[in-house]
Amino acid sequence: MLLYNPISTHLPPTPLTLKPTTHHHHQNVTVSSQYQPIPTTVNISISDESLKSKGFNLHRSITNLNLDHLNSVFVAVGFPRRDTTKIQLALENTDSLAWIEYEKTKRPVAFARATGDGVFNAIIWDVVVDPNFQGIGLGKAVMERLVTELLEKGISNIALYSEPRVLGFYRPLGFVADPDGIRGMVYSRKKKKNR
Repeated sequence: MLLYNPISTHLPPTPLTLKPTTHHHHQNVTVSSQYQPIPTTVNISISDESLKSKGFNLHRSITNLNLDHLNSVFVAVGFPRRDTTKIQLALENTDSLAWIEYEKTKRPVAFARATGDGVFNAIIWDVVVDPNFQGIGLGKAVMERLVTELLEKGISNIALYSEPRVLGFYRPLGFVADPDGIRGMVYSRKKKKNR
């Protein structure tokens, strides 16, 4: 598991101010704290205009996204072929996404999405770039925009799962593997072998 800029684990201790307030026989306590603001943007390495001039359109919704074409990109990068009905459902439950369409073919060539609680945590999923379009900055373009959108929403705990061979792609984007010994775990239905 990779975490984006995991600063939330080491906020400096700051004094809390407790201020009692009274409303209709109820006593409430307002808690406030001062902390370093989290940057809400990521440097964008390739502008939307530059993408457009190179024949690519950036999209932020599933409108006009052909799921069969997206599935083809998934398969081309080694993901299993997925049921498009399930892809549709997953996308309907996605909080943020970015995808790039190649203008000549009207097909998706780069894609990433994030799910989460909308407040504290998000996980980035399905980061893919069509192999015919890898190495020209499209994966970086969708990731930068996705992370920026999450940060602008105030979400600072951003995680993703990655194959070891592509860790180098995520590090320059601000992701670190296993910060402070934090390890991700996944549920597995594999049966334990009897000894």
